[in-house]
Amino acid sequence: MPNVIRKIVGAITLSVFSLFIGCGDVNNELEPITFQLDARLEIDENGYYRLPLDMSNWQTLHRISGHLYRNGRPMNVTKFGWSSNLYWLIGDTLGHVIANNGLTDDLVYVAYDTTYITWFGGYEVPIINGASYSREDGEVNTMIAPVKTMLGDTATIYYGYHDPWTYEDTYGEFYIIFD
Repeated sequence: MPNVIRKIVGAITLSVFSLFIGCGDVNNELEPITFQLDARLEIDENGYYRLPLDMSNWQTLHRISGHLYRNGRPMNVTKFGWSSNLYWLIGDTLGHVIANNGLTDDLVYVAYDTTYITWFGGYEVPIINGASYSREDGEVNTMIAPVKTMLGDTATIYYGYHDPWTYEDTYGEFYIIFD
């Protein structure tokens, strides 16, 4: 008798479970990921964004955001790549660091005093962070930091991301004029 009950319960469970599996839409294809940019800037009549530079500081910091969606839902943990056509060069005296504290080969303790950084002279610095990931709500952010000598320049901001489900790469660009 217990084997009969076990078989009946198993058959009912299997029938109910197969109903739930059969209820899904098997023809539901993945739509491409869509990106909605929010540059957090005013846009002019030509479609260019305008960023006023803070001329009292060397750099002006600004956050650029956007949202990723697929099938109307936010996309999380999607890696975004960012780049720009503008860079700036570090001069001879960027600042200072305290370096090389420790032991020599003869186990003598050495602590150098303030050492000025001069070996970065001529190093190119991009104005935008190179990568970021989307959050759980689909929001993606990056920071740009143009320098005040870029007043009047127009930056082309490039972005791109890879869709791991469809193996498609998406690229785009927009423009920011530094006022």
